[in-house]
Amino acid sequence: MERGGSIYIMTNYQRTTLYIGVTSDSRGRIYEHQNKIYPKSFTSKYNLTLCVYYEVYTSIEEAIDREKQLKKWSRPKKDTLIDNFNKSWDDLTNIINEWED
Repeated sequence: MERGGSIYIMTNYQRTTLYIGVTSDSRGRIYEHQNKIYPKSFTSKYNLTLCVYYEVYTSIEEAIDREKQLKKWSRPKKDTLIDNFNKSWDDLTNIINEWED
């Protein structure tokens, strides 16, 4: 059975720094970022606790390909992507936590 995946974008309260990640366990991975489970990580260092964007894929390989694509984008292009999906840059953690396994 093929395992699905998702990409997500984390930011801080000032919306100054972005982190693009890929995972097959969105709830668990976002929890790790928000609770600084890995204190030396990029997201912990820059206090990136708000999940402001996500995309879901049927395979982890698709999600990885999309993550690589987005990481090459300029900051203004990433900002536009987020704006079109989540105009007020609200934290989407509660929505993600409601997903079924």
